[in-house]
Amino acid sequence: MNTQPRLPSEVCDGVTLRGRAILRVAILTFLAGMIVFLLAACSHEKAAETAVPVKAATVHKTEIQRVVTADAVLFPLQQAALVPKISAPVKTFYVNRGAKVRKGQLLAVLENRDLAASQEENKGTFEQAEAAYVTGTAAGLPEELQKATSDAQSAKEMYDAQQKLYDSRQDLFKQGALPRKDLDQSAVSLTQARAQYELAKRHLDSLNAVVKQQELKGLQGQLSSAKGKYLGAQAQLSYSEIRSPIDGVVTDRSLYPGEMAASGAPLITVMDISLVTARAHIPQNDAALLKVGNKATINVPGLEQPVEGKVILVSPALDPNSTTVEVWVQAKNPKQTLKPGSSVRLSMVSEAVPDALVVPDSALLTGADGATTVMVIAADQHAHQQAVKLGIRQDDMVQITDGLKEGQRVVTDGAYGLPDNAKVSVEAPEDTEKGKDSTKDSGK
Repeated sequence: MNTQPRLPSEVCDGVTLRGRAILRVAILTFLAGMIVFLLAACSHEKAAETAVPVKAATVHKTEIQRVVTADAVLFPLQQAALVPKISAPVKTFYVNRGAKVRKGQLLAVLENRDLAASQEENKGTFEQAEAAYVTGTAAGLPEELQKATSDAQSAKEMYDAQQKLYDSRQDLFKQGALPRKDLDQSAVSLTQARAQYELAKRHLDSLNAVVKQQELKGLQGQLSSAKGKYLGAQAQLSYSEIRSPIDGVVTDRSLYPGEMAASGAPLITVMDISLVTARAHIPQNDAALLKVGNKATINVPGLEQPVEGKVILVSPALDPNSTTVEVWVQAKNPKQTLKPGSSVRLSMVSEAVPDALVVPDSALLTGADGATTVMVIAADQHAHQQAVKLGIRQDDMVQITDGLKEGQRVVTDGAYGLPDNAKVSVEAPEDTEKGKDSTKDSGK
């Protein structure tokens, strides 16, 4: 056992070594704490970066429609530009622009005193010819025809007398009261009378077939000529009266009373605007989706609400100039708010799906290969890329035919560049009902 006391230097060295060990432990403990703190801070920062803020929408069912849109021009149901057939000054106008008229209504009269006089003159000629025809057919026959008629009548009487005489003598001969000689003489006389009657009858028939027929033809020709001139004069007079061929509204009246109405230039224009037709030219691919009877709406500048109509014509042929198809949409116009000639916008419903799964079109992502995907938010708030198949597009909504289910949530804003399985946080609450309502309203 060493009982020698330590020197002062040795004591100092022991204390120094112990202090150094304690300092080293303190330093190591501090460094370890700093490392843990830094790791925790990095982990917290990493978690904050992973939760990407996005906006989302819920996949829901609603009615969606395939709508074909096009610009169009309105036309009236019917239109009549009334062009006079004669040139004459306007005597009287009975309507002004904007007046409602009926079919057959007198709208204007041109100066027609000369035409009225011509009609009266031809009317008199026609009446004379008609009287001559009646008198000619009822009057006696010409002299030759009268003589032939008389001869035929006499021959007939002679023939009848000889027939009676012959019959009487034949009865007497049978009774033995008359010799055979007298009966034979009566038979010869009967034969001669019959021949005479037949000759006279043939002569009369010949005259009737030639003379009377030609005379009647002459009278009929005179009557027809006079009647034709009279009807022509009537037609000329009627041309001075301008009547409406349709029910409608006067949309144009270019002249004033006293001005000359030129033949071939419209005097009055009448339109039937109780119905209007919007005519559009659309591409062939879009026209192939439409058929007669499809519902449509007409959006008119200045009108708050669109006007409902329907497709009444899809042209079976292409327009050779524009290689488009002409489509007509007809709509009722009871208040005359639709003006022919206006430019309008057509929306024609070619197909409607009542219970379609829809998402906003902002949720769609298109890859380099052309495939369409969406980012679906799972229950753990991680977004996963999901391939989908698309159907009908309407406004800002798209039908999903495959790849999604009702009730799933998809990223609508912030999905671009978002990695698969990234953690997300939805910034704003979803407004699903509003989205449904807007979809229904846009489909009406």
